[in-house]
Amino acid sequence: MELEQAKEAKRVKEANEMLHGLYFEDLSEGMQDAYAKTITDADVITFAGISGDTNPVHLNHEFASETMFEGQVAHGMLTASFISTVIGTKLPGPGCIYVSQNLRFKAPVKVGDTVMATCTVTKLIPEKRMIEMKTVCSVGGKQVLDGNATIMVPSRADKT
Repeated sequence: MELEQAKEAKRVKEANEMLHGLYFEDLSEGMQDAYAKTITDADVITFAGISGDTNPVHLNHEFASETMFEGQVAHGMLTASFISTVIGTKLPGPGCIYVSQNLRFKAPVKVGDTVMATCTVTKLIPEKRMIEMKTVCSVGGKQVLDGNATIMVPSRADKT
């Protein structure tokens, strides 16, 4: 019975290691990763339902056509959420904790646009095991959002 429990514990530990992202010690300034997603009407509707943001500029074509955007636009926070996708799944990946984010929205995103979220490590803060990242979302090479994020990253030393 003890042997089976030990084998199971080892299997669980190995599975968790496979899920884990990078450790603080694995990171260096300049590292970069990205995520791309084409925005669909269903994405906008689903985000409105999840967030409660039912502003008609996102959901009503007739209303949105009369605005400065001349049509429906995706929620800015939907676009910004792709930054979280990069941070939480790619760089540094699973196990990190989002501490802060500032955002500057520069242009609208519309249904059919492909958003590319790119995050670049700009600073390592060893004493806090944190990193700072430049965060950018673009459509067709044009920046639609930029900002900076602070991320807490686990250290291998935390495992002992």
